[in-house]
Amino acid sequence: MSDMRLIVAGAGGRMGRTLVKAVADSDGVILAGAVDAPGSAVIGRDAGELAGLGTNGITVTADPAPLLDKADGVINFTVPGATVALAEIVATRGLVHIIGTTGLSAENDKLIALAAQRSAIVKSGNMSLGVNLLAALVERVARTLDHEFDIEIVEMHHNKKIDAPSGTALMFGRAAAAGRNVDLETHSERGRDGHTGARCPGNIGFASLRGGTVVGDHTVVFAGPAERIELSHKAEDRMIFARGAVKAAMWAQGKKPGLYTMADVLGLANF
Repeated sequence: MSDMRLIVAGAGGRMGRTLVKAVADSDGVILAGAVDAPGSAVIGRDAGELAGLGTNGITVTADPAPLLDKADGVINFTVPGATVALAEIVATRGLVHIIGTTGLSAENDKLIALAAQRSAIVKSGNMSLGVNLLAALVERVARTLDHEFDIEIVEMHHNKKIDAPSGTALMFGRAAAAGRNVDLETHSERGRDGHTGARCPGNIGFASLRGGTVVGDHTVVFAGPAERIELSHKAEDRMIFARGAVKAAMWAQGKKPGLYTMADVLGLANF
């Protein structure tokens, strides 16, 4: 079987450059193209040079359409608007689409789900093995402990991150809500300031910290009477997300159209 041909969207960003390197380091895949936003300073640059690999002959372009005819899939860690637009373009070709974009709205998610009727999409707020295993554990613990245990999710990222709570924190929140059999949107507390009164029983709390160059730290706290359980994950290198995205792309090749998660990729769906 020939190597899977992948396009990296957002190739000029920190995550995009890491993805280019991950593709180069992985067996069974090759880089078929690199795209970035129109007007980006990296348009026309060599993707390999941007990733610190040396020249690889793949020029960053603003238009993905001409590249799709010679590709099997797209890996996309960009911004919500670009992700939704790209999902539609990729779906018209029936290609694999890996989405690691965070900050997506409910409307964005609906449009991506529609695109998944025509292509295999793997979408996750975090592509790492450790995070997805921890999400499965969070759901199990939330289901096991009674409502005397309050759930709080604390996350910290670098000072350039533009959305909060992080996609990973929301993933943990959804896992906890599933374990408690509640709707996260109506049972969450996204910020506290001033005279807030007592904590609302049953809500899942979020706290977001930003500073320095932190790749991603997450802790889910189960605080009960006289005891506390904490489940944590600390990311030390963006490469863990990039490797997970490449693994997801290879897993999705040949799959029927549909919206999948990293739990599907890693066999954790029935954990």
